[in-house]
Amino acid sequence: GDERLISGTQIPLTVKEFRAQVALHHNTFTESQPLPGVLALLSHLSSATKPPIHLAVASSTTTPFFATKTSHLPSLTSHFTPLTCLFSDDADMQTKKGKPAGDIYLLAMERINSSLTADDMRQLKPEECLVFEDSIAGVAAGRAAGMRVCWVPHEGLRGVCKGMEKDVLAGKMEEVEARLLALEASAEPKVGTEKTGDGLLTGSVEGERIISDDGWAEMLGSLQDFDYARYGIRV
Repeated sequence: GDERLISGTQIPLTVKEFRAQVALHHNTFTESQPLPGVLALLSHLSSATKPPIHLAVASSTTTPFFATKTSHLPSLTSHFTPLTCLFSDDADMQTKKGKPAGDIYLLAMERINSSLTADDMRQLKPEECLVFEDSIAGVAAGRAAGMRVCWVPHEGLRGVCKGMEKDVLAGKMEEVEARLLALEASAEPKVGTEKTGDGLLTGSVEGERIISDDGWAEMLGSLQDFDYARYGIRV
């Protein structure tokens, strides 16, 4: 929820103050735009892949708030069907756990499977799904669901998590949050620092790509020029 967002990004606001700011800037969300590369990625995944890729939305936001942020972006929302758009206020989510639990992603997969016809591919399995996430909790949720994860954080969150990327990619959200809180309490500068010797940066680093030790998750600086072949996607 909001508490986890504030803690994870070190926003210097109370929950009440944060919610007041969100309300104050409500109109700003009606002018939001997709991150670079998103529209091209969705276009390719929805119409240029062999075999076809099935898409879903699994978001912790509410249905009305998602509409506020996307109703002016038909080029984005047209790639998804109502059945495979899941939000925190969905009736089927009321008996499930929200992120960082993997329930919402598994439910999204179930929705996709229920929509498949005899002419479609066989039922999907978690290990055949690829999650795109911008949040720490979302990465943990994708990992908990047994799915591969691409983490594309906002540059502010990327700076805050500098040196902890590998823990984020491993789904160790509680450990990351504990370190962020400790850094905040000690007033130790975080952005631009780099920890070594504690195992957090071990593994493969390729430019802006950081890969988890098990290869099941990675951080990307952008979705532009997405490497489809890396994930076995033919376009």
